[in-house]
Amino acid sequence: MKLTVTMFITLDGVAQAPGARQEDRENGFELGGWLVPHLDEDFNEATERWASTVDAFLLGRKTYQIMETYWPHVDPETDTMSDQLNNLRKYVPTRTLTEASWANTTLLTGDLVAEVTKLKELPGRDLQVHGSPTLVQQLLRARLVDELRLLVFPVVLGTGKNMWHDIAPTGLRLAESKASSTGVMLQVYQVAGEPLTGALDPA
Repeated sequence: MKLTVTMFITLDGVAQAPGARQEDRENGFELGGWLVPHLDEDFNEATERWASTVDAFLLGRKTYQIMETYWPHVDPETDTMSDQLNNLRKYVPTRTLTEASWANTTLLTGDLVAEVTKLKELPGRDLQVHGSPTLVQQLLRARLVDELRLLVFPVVLGTGKNMWHDIAPTGLRLAESKASSTGVMLQVYQVAGEPLTGALDPA
């Protein structure tokens, strides 16, 4: 399977509590809900299209615990993501959880790199990560990510969990780019290994 990451981030790289103020108050974060005013049909079209190729989910423990309180109660007739999240296999790397009540969940308690490498070797289309910034940072450091699907919102917060801190230098190749009607940049990048470098000729 191809490992893809779908991430909602601000222009300064914050990936914390996009959907509601009370969603994640870790470290005193009080600016949650910054995504909501920018939702539109362009956003819906992109996220639904990207989700159409999912065969399994890989979710960080905190993201998983947030999702399991919401998605089992969403009508799949009104939101196809609900059907996928509730019925497809979900894998959760964790050192703290000992059981999972959400159906079709497998807890990964071994070495992260080894566990995810095995998952990527399974037949199928996308192994999708949604949110889970701490997990994504680890996956990028291990060079396990194949594609980044970024929704970059026209918001600068200056505080919160920054997606780009403590990752391996990574080269990217732009595969898709579009601006939504509300100014969200919908971008798909294929991971291309280490970044290329060069030097400008002296004047």
